[in-house]
Amino acid sequence: MSIKTRFAPSPTGYLHVGGARTALFSWLYARKHGGKFILRIEDTDLERSTQESVDAILEGMTWLGLEYDEGPFYQTHHFDRYKEIIQQLLDQGDAYYCYCSKEELEQLRTEQMANKEKPRYNGKCRDIVGPKGDREAVIRFKNPVDGAVTIPDLIKGDIVVANKELDDLIIARGDGTPTYNLTVVVDDMDMKVTHVIRGDDHINNTPRQMNILKALGAELPKYAHLPMILGPDGARLSKRHGAVSVMQFRDDGYLPDALLNYLVRLGWSHGDQEIFTIDEMVEHFDLENVNVSASAFNTEKLLWLNHQYIMNSDPAHVARHLSWHMGELGIDPTEGPSLIDMVKAQRERCKTLVEIAAASVYFYKDFDAYDEKAAKKNFTPGSDEVLARLHDEFAAVTEWNGEALHQIVLNLAETMALGLGKVAQPLRVAVCGSAVSPAIDITLSLLGKEKTLARIQRAINHIKNLN
Repeated sequence: MSIKTRFAPSPTGYLHVGGARTALFSWLYARKHGGKFILRIEDTDLERSTQESVDAILEGMTWLGLEYDEGPFYQTHHFDRYKEIIQQLLDQGDAYYCYCSKEELEQLRTEQMANKEKPRYNGKCRDIVGPKGDREAVIRFKNPVDGAVTIPDLIKGDIVVANKELDDLIIARGDGTPTYNLTVVVDDMDMKVTHVIRGDDHINNTPRQMNILKALGAELPKYAHLPMILGPDGARLSKRHGAVSVMQFRDDGYLPDALLNYLVRLGWSHGDQEIFTIDEMVEHFDLENVNVSASAFNTEKLLWLNHQYIMNSDPAHVARHLSWHMGELGIDPTEGPSLIDMVKAQRERCKTLVEIAAASVYFYKDFDAYDEKAAKKNFTPGSDEVLARLHDEFAAVTEWNGEALHQIVLNLAETMALGLGKVAQPLRVAVCGSAVSPAIDITLSLLGKEKTLARIQRAINHIKNLN
């Protein structure tokens, strides 16, 4: 059997963390078994679906690197097919027109609630044959009344639902547009989806969809329902917990690899292994080891993981993602050291790409002012003389490299009988604007001779003006 999975988001908002994990698990399962992964945009909710949301979903999938083999397919392009299937169900006697008004249904619901009964349609129109003139009607699926549906869930085990618990759901609205449970069934059938991997908030839909598939004589896919993701407070993850949009994580400086690694471990495990390459995820992933219980989202753990990726990934890969953040700060990376060298210099101390970008601005742009605290501590009387000596020594250097520059700093500290900090720190503040930077030899090497000399001279003038 050729495996085929799908990710089917509704374009009513951004691609959120839960959706991204569903997409990842579906993608991994297809890749593990040499199958195909489909992207389907379920946009039949015409009032809430937007092109902006479609674009956000596509952008999120691209940033994560979850390439799809087929699609994106749009349900709004398949209305004729849904109409054909609805008619087939009517002709078979597996669907019927329902003329109950909203008021009647509301009254029915109120009475059932008062009697402490489960609210459900009572089948009043179930035996009506054919439409009643021009009266507007919805179309309902005639769900079996006897027996039970067993979902052989690949994560949760067998889930049994009695048919009497399932009412006759609406498959077409009064205006003729199909509803979610009908369109999903038709698409999964037509696209030959073999495995439906989705959140466990869909468990209530699954037996209904299975009954429709059976009525159509279709082969049932295998189902796997993923447990939900919770916030730190134990409630379902939502906007109020902060960054739940995938692209918000990009904006906050996370690498997509780190987010994927975090998401795959959010509900699945392979021994005690914490860090996985994409190839390792594909090799080891299975549904048997997906947790049955919900998982809590831990931002601190994600941040730790992101730092591991920044430190240990190919610097060229990190630099490609860093480039976007430099652009957000109005910096052209070609007007300074290479971003690969910048990643190497900053990755030990920075946990996000946002931190690297912010800590690297002075390599590309002159700063307007010195950090007040750093200048007060290090630009003291006599520090201008130290900087003047350094300026002369650096100006005489013919080959600008970190090792030689560091030796000059060491020699000057010894010659002037000063602690290394009394030389290196005024120099650091002079060229960086603050007391924090990579090692001074790396900092000077990346800045280059011209910028270093100009900034040292500026600092000398500044100190003279102060004193």
